[in-house]
Amino acid sequence: MTKPLTVIQILPALNSGGVERGTTEIANALVKAGHRSLVISAGGRLVHQLEQEGTTHITLPIGEKRLSTLRYIWQLRKILREIAPDIIHLRSRLPAWIAYLAWRKLPVNQRPHIVTTVHGPYSVNKYSAIMTIGERVIAVSKMIKTYITENYPNVAEDNITVIHRGIDPKRYALTYQPTTEWLSQWDRDFPQLENKLVITLPARITAWKGQEDLISCIHKLKSKGINVHGLIVGETHPRKRRFLTVLKTKISELDLENDITFTGHRSDLQDILASSNIVLSLAKAPEAFGRTTIEALSMGIPVIGYNHGGVAEQLAITFPDGQVPAGDIDAIVDKIISWHYDGTPIVKTQHPFTLDNMCQQTLQIYQNLCEK
Repeated sequence: MTKPLTVIQILPALNSGGVERGTTEIANALVKAGHRSLVISAGGRLVHQLEQEGTTHITLPIGEKRLSTLRYIWQLRKILREIAPDIIHLRSRLPAWIAYLAWRKLPVNQRPHIVTTVHGPYSVNKYSAIMTIGERVIAVSKMIKTYITENYPNVAEDNITVIHRGIDPKRYALTYQPTTEWLSQWDRDFPQLENKLVITLPARITAWKGQEDLISCIHKLKSKGINVHGLIVGETHPRKRRFLTVLKTKISELDLENDITFTGHRSDLQDILASSNIVLSLAKAPEAFGRTTIEALSMGIPVIGYNHGGVAEQLAITFPDGQVPAGDIDAIVDKIISWHYDGTPIVKTQHPFTLDNMCQQTLQIYQNLCEK
């Protein structure tokens, strides 16, 4: 039996998002495999779940972008000395810098191995280069591996491992249905969706996620006589309130107030996806992965997505018919109309983007480093 490991994952906070979910999933996999799992962050809504599943959370706000955050270097170094982890897994730039500065002042024989995950195509500079310092660098898609090799040529390609984000196919199953109670409450909360073709864009409210393109799609579909309703599911960061106002103004100008709904943050996204007719992925810049795409596809819900980034990698394997050129709103509208009248192509629900694959490959990286 392999020696149990102590692994600390470090990130800014534990509220919502792909980085946070990936962290909690790996933490849970570590616990289930008999290892000691710890996470350092500023806290957030996912901490309770994390601790319930057996991971220790240490609250340290090392993701706050201000000079005073540097004071946590010594505190983190003290934590590393006391816990003596085998691995520290760095998942975000500022916490990675704080962790690295703490780590390099440790005696060489007390330094844990460093693993980093590059979750997105960060701006290319010395600040972002911290995410490539790992003895092993995980890229969440082929797109991200290309980003690393093209922009950071000093990183040996053999040190980069592509591990796609993954979902639990038993949870996101073709047979999944929301409960009767949920459906009743949903109908009461959103009666405007009744008998409509529901098209959902699950994404935080921010300019590059494609909400403006969804609004244009709904407008064009309405003009062609399609009885459609658009759902925008995602929270608005306080700094993005102005953009939310821009979106609502555009909706008003196009007379779509009764045809597009903002749900805000929802903890029942799976049920919303399962209740949608079509899900969209319209990020204007290539996304590193886009987990909601594979969640919807695994439940048999057709996805139309711009043909770039990690979403393109998913669609190429599971649902090629869902690919459209980036920014081509007419192509989206034509595809939806075609599906509406002629039926939707079959979605391939068997795929390699599984939670088990993601966790096994990540834990194997930890083991291989510690066995060196």
